[in-house]
Amino acid sequence: MSPQKRIIRTSYKRIKMEKRYSVVILFALVLASGLTSFGSYRSTERIVTNEMNRALALTMAEQKSDIICQDTIRVFNSHLETEQLRGKAVLAVDTRHREFRCVPKCSAATIFAMSDQKPATVLWTLTLLWATFCFYRRRQLVTLLADMQQYGGLNYAVTSGTFYDAQGERVKLTPMQQQLMEMFFRSESHQLTKTEICNALWPKKDDPSDTLYTLIRRLKPVVEQHSNLKIESDRGRAYELKIK
Repeated sequence: MSPQKRIIRTSYKRIKMEKRYSVVILFALVLASGLTSFGSYRSTERIVTNEMNRALALTMAEQKSDIICQDTIRVFNSHLETEQLRGKAVLAVDTRHREFRCVPKCSAATIFAMSDQKPATVLWTLTLLWATFCFYRRRQLVTLLADMQQYGGLNYAVTSGTFYDAQGERVKLTPMQQQLMEMFFRSESHQLTKTEICNALWPKKDDPSDTLYTLIRRLKPVVEQHSNLKIESDRGRAYELKIK
C-alpha cells in the first residue's frame, strides 16, 4: 500500500494525535540539543577558568608583583597549557575591590569553540531533519484533508473516489452504490430526486423505479453499518442522506 493510501486511511483523531506528538518530539529535540550544547559550554568554561587561574597564580608567583606589564602577559601565556587559550586569554584589573586585583578573561566565542559540540551538532541535525519532516508531513496532511469530505462519520476521498469509515477502514461498495454515494456527497443538501438518480445511473432505461428501489434497499444497511447516516425516502420522489 502506498504512503498516500496509508495516510488517507488514517482517521481524523489519529491525524490530530500524530500532529500533537510531532510537536512534542520536536520540542524535546530542541530542548535536548540546547541543554547538551549549554552543558558542554559550561563544562569547558570551568576547565578554562581553572586553567587561567592556575596560569595567573604561577605568573604572579614568578613575577612577585601585582603590576601588569607586557612581560606579565607573555609569562601568563607561557603558563597556559591549552594551545587554544594562548593569545586568546587576557588579563584585566578588577577595580571593584579596594585593592587592584588581576583577573584572567576569555571570550565566550573562544570557550564555545573549545567546547565539544559534536553531540549537540548531531542533535541539532536530527532536530532540523525532524522539523523538515514535520513540515512536509503537515503539508501532506493538509492536502489530504482538503481532499477529504466528511459527513456523518463517513469520509470521502475525492481524488481516489473512496469512502472510509471513522476508523479509517474502506467501505466496500458496488459500482452502482459507489456512484449513488458520490452523487449524495456532491449534493450540498445531500438530497437527490428520483429523476436525478435515474437519469444519471440508467439514462437509457424507460422505467428504472424497481432497480432504484433495490439499489436503495441494499445500500441502506451498508451506510448505517459504517456511519451515523441513514437514507430517507420522501414518498419515493426524493432520497436524502441524513445524520441519524
